[in-house]
Amino acid sequence: MGNVFYFDWEMELLYSLQSIHNPVLDKVMLFITTLGNAGMVWIAITILMFILCKDKRCAWTSTGALLLSVLIINLILKNLVARARPCWIDTDVMLLLKNPKDYSFPSGHASASFAVAVSILQFAEYRKQGIAAIVLAAMIAFSRMYFFVHFPTDIIAGVVLGILEAVVAGLLVKKLEKRRNSA
Repeated sequence: MGNVFYFDWEMELLYSLQSIHNPVLDKVMLFITTLGNAGMVWIAITILMFILCKDKRCAWTSTGALLLSVLIINLILKNLVARARPCWIDTDVMLLLKNPKDYSFPSGHASASFAVAVSILQFAEYRKQGIAAIVLAAMIAFSRMYFFVHFPTDIIAGVVLGILEAVVAGLLVKKLEKRRNSA
């Protein structure tokens, strides 16, 4: 089952979110959360950036940030922390999506979403697209709490780590570009 630890306020918030469920919102939120599954929307956006953007640094930054997210979140932290998901702790809450098999902390959906969104936001010429990506990233992150599969601190950690992954990827891309231009 994993390690069971959370703050009381987290479970209270998750229970309060259960009270706003309705058939229409459930369908909208299911669509939004599905966009974040396996980072697919962010991978697709990154591929589109390689095809459509003249400045490939944004696409390379996004690629690097996604790779950092997979490595740090999915391969290292989730297994190291091994935090149980809220839906594993309180099985009486009806899940409207497939019960995740991996651990809860930190949120991979939040990390990948903010890694790419902040990667885009770092480039002034894509500021509008970056803001739209931040809004989508926030909606995806929120949807994970809405569906009772992540604690708020999972989301917060995923967001912070996603931002850091984007910044590190951006610095690496700039360093590699500088090295290439000086060679």
